[in-house]
Amino acid sequence: MTLIRNEDVIQSVADALQYISYYHPIDFVQAVHEAYEKEESAAAKDAMAQILLNSRLCAEGKRPICQDTGIVTVFLKIGMDVQWEGDMSITDMVNEGVRRAYLLPDNVLRASILSDPVGARKNTGDNTPAVIHMELVPGATVDVKLAAKGGGSENKARMAMLNPSDSIADWVEATLPGMGAGWCPPGMLGIGVGGTAEKAAVLAKESLMDPIDIHELRERGPSNRVEELRLEIMDRANALGIGAQGLGGLTTVLDVKILDYPTHAASLPVAMIPNCAATRHAHFTLDGSGVAELAPPSLDDWPEITWDAGPRARKVNLDTVTAEEIAEWQPGETLLLSGSMLTGRDAAHKRLLGMLEQGESLPVDLKGKFIYYVGPVDPVREEVIGPAGPTTATRMDKFTEPLLAQTGLLGMIGKAERGPAGIDAIKKHSAVYLMAVGGAAYLVSKAIRKAEVVAFEDLGMEAIHEFTVEEMPVTVAVDVNGTSVHQTGPAIWKQKIAEEHAIEVK
Repeated sequence: MTLIRNEDVIQSVADALQYISYYHPIDFVQAVHEAYEKEESAAAKDAMAQILLNSRLCAEGKRPICQDTGIVTVFLKIGMDVQWEGDMSITDMVNEGVRRAYLLPDNVLRASILSDPVGARKNTGDNTPAVIHMELVPGATVDVKLAAKGGGSENKARMAMLNPSDSIADWVEATLPGMGAGWCPPGMLGIGVGGTAEKAAVLAKESLMDPIDIHELRERGPSNRVEELRLEIMDRANALGIGAQGLGGLTTVLDVKILDYPTHAASLPVAMIPNCAATRHAHFTLDGSGVAELAPPSLDDWPEITWDAGPRARKVNLDTVTAEEIAEWQPGETLLLSGSMLTGRDAAHKRLLGMLEQGESLPVDLKGKFIYYVGPVDPVREEVIGPAGPTTATRMDKFTEPLLAQTGLLGMIGKAERGPAGIDAIKKHSAVYLMAVGGAAYLVSKAIRKAEVVAFEDLGMEAIHEFTVEEMPVTVAVDVNGTSVHQTGPAIWKQKIAEEHAIEVK
């Protein structure tokens, strides 16, 4: 029998969540660096440089890799010979660990979890509850796999009930482009196959807890059908040319993980869940000896990356920019923004439009302004604001037409592509959409010189802030003519990859 204290579970969970908030898994850093080294697309290479630089800064400063510090997912394998010192349930222990981690004053993590999801959607304030999967197994230890899963990548999860004769690789290849870039590639694909619908989804999520090893697999060669399928999907996914941040390039997927389970003769359930550029997970075991220890990685494990957009970037003063100026901006052009901008996400957009529909005056003047789709982390110590990377822009597409039509807003800044409704509105009103790199939140925050909540303070991280920024790097993703680099870039690189492959085959 092993005696495990409630407090050891709580503190181990808390420590692990803090650890993964600022330390990327080293295998992930190495995989991104390898992709960066071989990347031929300038835009994709630039995005990966920012991701790697952000990763190192977070490891040094012990601040979150991404402003979205995730929904906590925990897999527990509990030995049947374990006994407990304390009267808390496993669920309560895990949630107390989450609460302790997210409210730690030295590294405050963003609370993103809302109760009453089909009603009031009120923030719980401490990122609880976690999603917990438990299994009783032989033994006298507790094995814990823990992750913080960002909403941008989680929202791109896909599920299908295929026919037994269908090709899983065909389904992935057909599905991946429709997921867009909101999951912040490059990243991993977790695939669950078999069981029932819910079993396949859980398998997909659990598969993402494993380290990147696709290159070792390729080197030694596959030994079973699952390993063959991993390699096939990896190659076909990268041949799509989606690239880092969806800008077009050689590497979209860093690894493909597959877990399977026996299924009904009439069924082939398949779930696919991507992990983003803020991949965060940890694995530890409790054996009764106390709190689990996670050894910090060496900063020597991070590559030395230099990134400077200055020489090729257009400098923009947000306080004086005009419609005539933005009409000159070219798709894919790098800008360095200085001056004031407003922030706003889903809840703020919904409230603003509700006020306009009621004929009420808005609490902020959007005329001639840019709005940044962000929900930042609270600041600590001397910070102006915590990590403040962009959120997925397509969620704001349904608000874009009425907001542009009624406020005089000049442009928007977010993550990944815009959908057809968003692009149509941008073109109609000669506005512009700029893209900041998802997965580089701490790096972005370094450009913010002042931050103040100016409206809707009750919305917490979704309140409207006014940021004063200095040379914040962005890319022109949709110009005033409606040209989208998330459409042109992948198309160009898919063709280039196909042509290169044809040459190699010959």
